[in-house]
Amino acid sequence: MISARDLSYVYPNADQPAIANIDADFPRERVFAVLGESGSGKTTLLNCMARFLAPTSGRVMIDRRDIADMPEPEFRRALGVVFQKLYLFPHLSVQENMTLAPVKVFGQTRREARDMAGDMLDRLGIGDLGKRYPSQISGGQAQRVAIARGLMLQPQYMLLDEPTSALDARTTGEFTQWLSELQEDTSFIIVTHDLPFAAEVASHGVFLENGKIKATGKVEEIIRKVTQSI
Repeated sequence: MISARDLSYVYPNADQPAIANIDADFPRERVFAVLGESGSGKTTLLNCMARFLAPTSGRVMIDRRDIADMPEPEFRRALGVVFQKLYLFPHLSVQENMTLAPVKVFGQTRREARDMAGDMLDRLGIGDLGKRYPSQISGGQAQRVAIARGLMLQPQYMLLDEPTSALDARTTGEFTQWLSELQEDTSFIIVTHDLPFAAEVASHGVFLENGKIKATGKVEEIIRKVTQSI
């Protein structure tokens, strides 16, 4: 389980904290949603959980271990991140994007990494994309490739930042089904303002407003509370 305890972050020269006194648990074996409008603190929370920002106060723990104390390779095996911009390397093929980290960081042979990448792409229905470059695939395909790349490290948890922002309605529906099937491999924490998508794919979540948790629990109940208060 990932736990945030009294977590706050204040950006330099800011008058107010981006997130303040966040207390939340993110259990395994489910899709968990972090909901909220733009500017509510969702991405700041994700960045603190991913160790890209050091909290101003409080801490984040994985299985009761403070993530600040975890060695980098161990932490990256525990938690992966797919950002909204995806950050696929444009000069590398899909297969090369997927094999870079396992070879460079975890010492897999290139053959082992290529075989694993091929199996992963086949499973996700995009096995024919391995030799293509990011500029040669669609937004929906790039989203799958970015997540497949993250899954190559077999993390316990994967954070997804606004995963439907670049997808149309049809592709979002396909992505929802695909994500549900991947719950067997890892636990997903989805940062999104897309309430219908969250209701389809996530069981539980939290709703942030002005950097604080306004509601927590089942996603359907959170959405009902939030929409009633508008």
